[in-house]
Amino acid sequence: MPISTELLTAEADESHSGLRLDRFLSDRLPGLSRTRLQELIRQGHVALGRATIEDVKYPVKPGDRFEIKVPPAVSAKPQGQNIPLNVVYEDDSIVVVDKPAGLVVHPGAGNIDRTLVNALIAHCGPSLSGIGGVARPGIVHRLDKDTSGLVVVAKTDQAHRALSEQFADHGRAGALERG
Repeated sequence: MPISTELLTAEADESHSGLRLDRFLSDRLPGLSRTRLQELIRQGHVALGRATIEDVKYPVKPGDRFEIKVPPAVSAKPQGQNIPLNVVYEDDSIVVVDKPAGLVVHPGAGNIDRTLVNALIAHCGPSLSGIGGVARPGIVHRLDKDTSGLVVVAKTDQAHRALSEQFADHGRAGALERG
């Protein structure tokens, strides 16, 4: 049986006048974190009457009655997605990808898929190192979403440990050079 979207409501009174929408909802709906509520607001899941409210800073007025649609949770384990990759180097231990600006490295709030991790899972299959955790297999460093450049990804646990140590050292021992 499929899990359906949950519908919640919250009505403001005089004591809520002028509060930001995200703060008001986090006070009224303690079962949802403020971060999750901000995400729901930005994704268009909060309505005031027939109007969708996407501004987390929307000033609440007495009598406002909000409907919040909470979609079912998605899998915590990222899935492979066929996203084109510019692979610069690859062997049995690592893969080096030229990440374009605009591509998020790993899934997170607001970016649950269409990430570099999703592309790597599709490209490498189960060969990515698991010691980095379920949400970011093989990733030993990252670049910001709007930054382009080379990203080194471990395909084995041994490579993951070695690369993580080198990146943590920031090249002070001479083993890593960033350009």
